[in-house]
This record gives sequence, structure tokens and C-alpha cells, in this order.
Amino acid sequence: MSAFGGYNGQAYSPAGEKNRFVLPSTFRKAVKESSGGSRILCLAAHGRYDCLIGYGLSHLPQLQAQLDREEERAIRLGDASFDRDARAGQLFSYETLGFDESGRFVMPEHLRELGKVEDGLFFQAAGDFFLVWAPEELFRMGPEFKSAQIACRRLMEAAARKGGAA
Repeated sequence: MSAFGGYNGQAYSPAGEKNRFVLPSTFRKAVKESSGGSRILCLAAHGRYDCLIGYGLSHLPQLQAQLDREEERAIRLGDASFDRDARAGQLFSYETLGFDESGRFVMPEHLRELGKVEDGLFFQAAGDFFLVWAPEELFRMGPEFKSAQIACRRLMEAAARKGGAA
């Protein structure tokens, strides 16, 4: 098995029956590598955007390190509003979802609500993790997301031409 090298690329997955989606092949391979060969996807609400964040199990130590850095920064700046427990609850409220060899997974209703997910998912790589957008939410974002917005539209059009296949 090769070492996890991060996430790159973008893809679109239309919604299937019973809240099923397909983790695209490039992401599926990377998640499996990141999860030590297991088919385990971690999904959580993003902290700033109306989307989800995805990663494999190897990302979990980075969450603890992030929490520690944020606390150290708050102490250094005298920020009494930082609440370590609340922030830990945000960072570690991810769901672990299994997926099959074809990448199919069931998205729980609460994640669909948090990500405002309806008819499909746009996957946007971000190195150590990836963003999972409901296309309409991505289209509401500013010009810094222009490239992702265009890619999402084109991938959605391609999926529609194929009859919705991912």
C-alpha cells in the first residue's frame, strides 16, 4: 500500500436512492490510503463555509494539533472568549462512514442538513482534506471560488449527459 499523499482534483456525484452518494475514485483511493487501507470516510460540517469537510483517519491527529494551536494562540493573545471544549466539540463531531468498493456511502440526514445537500455533491480537494459542497451553496460563494464553481457546473453537465452516472 502506498503512503497517503493528500487530496487533489475535483469531482461531482449526483444523489442516488436512499441518501446514497458515490465517493469519486480519486478521492476513494486517497481516503482508503489515509485510513490505513480501510474504507472509512470521515465527514463533518466545515467551520466557516456551508459545506462539509472530508478526510481519512490519518487526519485525526491534525485535529488535536489544531485544537492545541488555537488554544495556545488564544492564551498568547489574551483571548478569554476561546472555549476549548466548544472548539473540541466542533472539530471532533465528525461521522465515520463506511463505503463499498464502488465508493457508495449513505449520508446521514444531519450531515445533509448541515451541508445543505440536495441533489448532488461537488468534491474539491484541499491537500490534507477535501470540501464537499452542495452545488447551490458553492455557487453562492464569492469570486475566490470561481474555478471550483465553473468546474462544478461542467461536471454536473457531464453527469446529466451520462444520465446521472458518477
